[in-house]
Amino acid sequence: MTIDMSMWTGRIDAAEGDAARRWHQVVQPLAAGAAPGIAILGFACDEGVRRNQGRTGAVAGPQALRRALANLAYHPTLPLYDAGTISCDDGDLDAAHQRLAARVSAIVYAGHLPLVLGGGHETAFGHWLGLADAHQDKRIGIVNFDAHFDLRTADEATSGTPFAQIAAECAKRGQHFRYLCLGVAETANTRALFDAAANLGAEWRLDSDMTAWQLADARHQLAEFIDSVDAVYLTIDLDVLPAAQMPAVSAPAGYGVDISVVEALVGKIAKSGKLVGADLVEFNPNFDQDSHGAKAAARLAWSITRQLRR
Repeated sequence: MTIDMSMWTGRIDAAEGDAARRWHQVVQPLAAGAAPGIAILGFACDEGVRRNQGRTGAVAGPQALRRALANLAYHPTLPLYDAGTISCDDGDLDAAHQRLAARVSAIVYAGHLPLVLGGGHETAFGHWLGLADAHQDKRIGIVNFDAHFDLRTADEATSGTPFAQIAAECAKRGQHFRYLCLGVAETANTRALFDAAANLGAEWRLDSDMTAWQLADARHQLAEFIDSVDAVYLTIDLDVLPAAQMPAVSAPAGYGVDISVVEALVGKIAKSGKLVGADLVEFNPNFDQDSHGAKAAARLAWSITRQLRR
């Protein structure tokens, strides 16, 4: 796979030495035999968003997020690699999912943790397939920061179906579906979706129950979920954030969960030692305002890598 490193450019503070490096100065193209680290993989696809009648444009998300990450200050962490980008140019989402799964699985087998930059939330199904194939001996719990359950029933895969697809695949494999959705908006999910979540044994927390003064309760719920599984797949749909913090998504949130709360909970997952893969999805640069959304998304990606314990 050809890896385009052209997005990794930015400021250089040469007079201050290695302690003044930024991400663009330390990210390397992923190569065979590289020391275990964090592999940044793009999924340039919003076919699922289109099918779900959303605002398209997230196909440009991976490159826009790389640009936002490039100039962030680097603090010592695991090695950082760019693992390239999987695309869905022909509209064949099923085939794109299989390519994403194969790449994620290869990354894991090589000893790295995949950090996938979407793309729409259809990213989640391919990402999970790759993690499940590489961790067949582990109970993988999904923690989804999202205003939506994404448990829709449809004739074809969309950005609204990934966790229903995962649940069906778990049933096929004889595995238990473990799913925690944090930041659910009652205004954006029908009673049918709440019923579907309950029938699948999913857990959730409403956006209205995730204010800063309720953080301790949210931490407790998250800790119990992490303790119940062997590994955690973290997926962050950026529409969980308030529209003022994240305008650049298909469905901006009228209420949302403050980024400080999301970051605190993401940090708990990163420090748990159980994180096996993470992604940020639904970033749509067509609707960004003065790079507000890109900066917020980059902050969350930076926070995951900064606090990761393996």
